[in-house]
Amino acid sequence: MTAVTGRAGRSRGGHRAATPEELQTVVAARRLGRARSCFIGVGRPSTAAILARMLHNPELVIVYESGTIGARPYRVPLSIGDDALAVSADAVVSVPEMFAYWVQGERIELAFLGAAQIDRYANLNSTVIGDYDAPRTRLPGAGGAPEISAGCHEVAIIVPHGRRTFVEQLDFRTTVGHGDGPGSRKRLGLRGAGPTAVYTELGVLEPDPEHLELTLTQVHPGVDPEQVRAATGWDLLVAEHLRETVPATAEELSALRELVAR
Repeated sequence: MTAVTGRAGRSRGGHRAATPEELQTVVAARRLGRARSCFIGVGRPSTAAILARMLHNPELVIVYESGTIGARPYRVPLSIGDDALAVSADAVVSVPEMFAYWVQGERIELAFLGAAQIDRYANLNSTVIGDYDAPRTRLPGAGGAPEISAGCHEVAIIVPHGRRTFVEQLDFRTTVGHGDGPGSRKRLGLRGAGPTAVYTELGVLEPDPEHLELTLTQVHPGVDPEQVRAATGWDLLVAEHLRETVPATAEELSALRELVAR
C-alpha cells in the first residue's frame, strides 16, 4: 500500500489518530448511515456495517450471503457461516432463496464488494491473476458477486489502493461494474445503478455522471491527489471540486477499536 503521510498519522486530543485502514472503514460506515439494507461479506465491509448500526443507523438491516437477514452480531464475524450471524438474525433463508428472491428480486438497497483487481469502469476480478489457463494465482472466484452487482440497487466497493489492484486491464472480468462505459449495463440486461463508490485507504472514487469512469472525488487528510494517481494503474481523473474527508471522530474511533477488539 502506498504510504500515507501528513495529518492522518498525528494524534488529536491525546487520542491516536485513525490509521488509513480505520478511516476507510469509518467512511464506509458513514455511507451506511442513510441505507435501509446492506448485503455484505466478511472483513472490512462487515466491520463497517456493524459500526454503522452502532453509531449512525440502528435500523440498518444487514444481510449476509449465507442467508441471514437482519443479523446483529456483537463482534466481527469470522466468516459468513459464523454462528453469531444466525443466532442474532431476524430470519435465516437458504442461499438459493437469498439470491433468487432477495438479490435478483431487487430487494437489497446496497451491497459491498471487494476484489483483487478493479479497472476504470469499476469492473472486478476475483478469479485469477495472470493467464486464465495458467494463472500465477488462483483466486476464490465469483461467488455471488456477479448476481449482486446485477440485482442490488447500488454497489459500493472496498479495496486496498495500489497499482496491483487498480489496473488498466483486468486479468479476468468476474463482475461487471459499468462494463465498457455508458450503455453497457443496459445492453447486458443488468438492473440497478451498479457501483456508485469505491472506498480505499487514500480516498473515495465515484463514477463520473456522464462517462462513468472512476474519478477521485475525495481524499483523506494528509493525502495528496498525485499520491492517489501514482497508486493507480491508469491516468486517474480528479474531480474539479475535490473534497477532503472529515477526520474520524473520537466516538467513531473508540467504537471501531472496541468492536475490533471484541
